[in-house]
Amino acid sequence: MPVDAAFARHDMAILYDSFNTHGADGDFYLSLAQSPCRILDLGCGTGSVALRLADLGHHVTGLDPAPGMLDVARQKDKAGTVRWLAGDARDFALGETFDLIIMTGHVFQVFLDDAETLAVLSNARRHLADGGRLVFESRNPPARAWESWTEELTRERTDVPGIGPVEVHYQVREAWGDFVRFDAVFTLLESGERRISESTLRFPGRDTIAHLLEAAGFSSVKWLGDWDGTPLHPHSPEIIVIA
Repeated sequence: MPVDAAFARHDMAILYDSFNTHGADGDFYLSLAQSPCRILDLGCGTGSVALRLADLGHHVTGLDPAPGMLDVARQKDKAGTVRWLAGDARDFALGETFDLIIMTGHVFQVFLDDAETLAVLSNARRHLADGGRLVFESRNPPARAWESWTEELTRERTDVPGIGPVEVHYQVREAWGDFVRFDAVFTLLESGERRISESTLRFPGRDTIAHLLEAAGFSSVKWLGDWDGTPLHPHSPEIIVIA
């Protein structure tokens, strides 16, 4: 599973971090644990959610395969409140268990076939303490979120420290079956330089996810359809899993 350029390269990860913030989804994940517990953030990226959880007193481990993302996360963690680890969600082995394992930012969708996804879910299951929970989200296919990933609808601009004004937009290359391939296009406005990261995501449906969770050993699953806690229905924007 190759790591996208936007995640592997430090210079690209800085740009990604500047444009990708957590709103209602971040608040949802912060609400999952009311008292301090052991949390593993799988695919932690630049650490936005992990750092907020640590600020609440949780013992947080952030694991990610992308060196650029981890570099940015460590730079933000001035107080060293999170343990940052490089690793692959499919085969990491930490020799310990967690009360809560999360996958935020639709990271679940980067696993592109059943075997790969089952490996991730099974490994997460092995790292859960008794009574522990795995929580993640995936975009609900009938909502067809990718149809709004056009330059006109996604264009944003911000000032990135040390770089200057940057503009980003997204554009879909192709969509087929459960898959969408798209570009994130960053333009550094002072120099005119363009940095492009190509990504492919899978959009599995509820039935596929349910089958894989069962195969991974999860016996109890709660399904939500949005960050306000409403139940999943056919055209919900999200498939939020609490297993």
